[in-house]
Amino acid sequence: MAATAPRAHEPLTGGALVLGTVAVSLAVFMNVLDTSIANVSIPAISGDLGVASDQGTWVITSFAVANAISVPLTGWLTQRFGQVKLFFISIVLFVIASWLCGLAPTLPFLLAARVLQGAVAGPMIPLSQSLLLGSYPRARAPMALALWSMTTLVAPVAGPILGGYISDNYSWPWIFYVNVPVGIVAAVATWFVYRSRESAVRALPIDKLGLFLLVVWVGCMQVMLDKGKDLDWFSSPTIVVLGLIALVGFAVFVIWELTATHPVVDLSLFAKRNFTGGTIALAVGYGLYFGNLVLIPLWLQTTLGYTATNAGLVLAPVGVFAILLSPLAGRLLTRTDPRYMATSAFVIFAIVFWMRSRYTTDVDTFSLMVPTLIQGAALAGFFIPLVTITLSGLPGERIPAASGLFNFVRIMFGGIGSSVFTTAWDRRTSLHHARLIEQATPYNPTFTQAIDRMQSLGMSHTQALGAFNAALGQQASTMGVDDLFYLSAGIFLALIALVWITQRQKAEGDAGAAASAAH
Repeated sequence: MAATAPRAHEPLTGGALVLGTVAVSLAVFMNVLDTSIANVSIPAISGDLGVASDQGTWVITSFAVANAISVPLTGWLTQRFGQVKLFFISIVLFVIASWLCGLAPTLPFLLAARVLQGAVAGPMIPLSQSLLLGSYPRARAPMALALWSMTTLVAPVAGPILGGYISDNYSWPWIFYVNVPVGIVAAVATWFVYRSRESAVRALPIDKLGLFLLVVWVGCMQVMLDKGKDLDWFSSPTIVVLGLIALVGFAVFVIWELTATHPVVDLSLFAKRNFTGGTIALAVGYGLYFGNLVLIPLWLQTTLGYTATNAGLVLAPVGVFAILLSPLAGRLLTRTDPRYMATSAFVIFAIVFWMRSRYTTDVDTFSLMVPTLIQGAALAGFFIPLVTITLSGLPGERIPAASGLFNFVRIMFGGIGSSVFTTAWDRRTSLHHARLIEQATPYNPTFTQAIDRMQSLGMSHTQALGAFNAALGQQASTMGVDDLFYLSAGIFLALIALVWITQRQKAEGDAGAAASAAH
């Protein structure tokens, strides 16, 4: 069936603009929050449902797999159902799935609800970008992106803090119940504002083979990433099989989608220089950011003795500058080449991680929080210009597909980043521990003096050796995390080259290019 005639919509104004922005932002915040809020609650969930902690981690994995599969389907689903209807249905089903998660009496029931939750969450973030860009005048597109970025930057940090607080003071079902009132408000406001602004729809045939291949390779890859560390990666036959299936499935998927008449994922977008350069720069940068976002609380809790809540609070200052500067970054983008802003963000990221690479086991809370505070400035100039670059020059009907695809790549690299960083930290820690323990010999006066000093405090020789080994482990762990901070700084500097592969869009105006496409 031929597409219905495209309908142009004027930008929203006044109360409708405010209400629409709030509705979309609430939906995005609720969505992103759920990617991290359950992480610190796994012990409570596992204990209450009577399962082992390693089984409880499937609460995270099930959501991540379903979400990763559904995100790249956004473009195809939008053309079939319309972006407003799809966004509204996604919010309603997300609320229902959250309610079912809280009611779950058994782990299988909870996992089924989390799969539904992750699947319907997929289209929400790409469509939120499309709806916001279509709501604002072309010249104010950066402001729309700034408002969107604030929710996506703050939610991952707020998730562990809120999840830890709820688990400590209430009960774990409330980490899901909190979505219900928020989702209801977002759904009602979305329908009220956007119901008359539906996008063009057309009855596309279902690319069954493409969809099957997508489910297979993404599902296998996501399970491999989530379970790789627990199963010691490629020493496990399970991980090897998952990796091979993911690799072969991906290769066949790419070939099929590039030749299919109606592909389920529009890979031809990668033929555009700005989309490719912006997507890779954003995805790798996000992978580094998210990998460290997972790594830092682990290091603080396992090495420095921080509680989960306090570890989360150390990361909280990142939201200060991110919230304050994002609107400013949006305004500056109307007069500045977005590549300069992205370059500045990567330089600040590099400085932040270099500062962190100087940490010792004696680091105080203030020294931990200063780089986190500065990092907020980098985040304010990270998402907005890169999203602008990535979507620039695309016609309106391709915005949902492009947004879905680059968000899929971003989410995928976030999973890769967290898996790689936690594994690399373990291995660097083991390496440093082995090197340090080589110095613990009776011929090393520093070692013998340390043992003698502990024995003089009343420890036995065995206790003194145990205490020395614990201190050595703490030192090795910190050295390992410092290595990864230093590496992150170098990679952020290298990413600047990707930013400058892209081209400035002069015809539409840098800031308004993406917004004009959405009208």
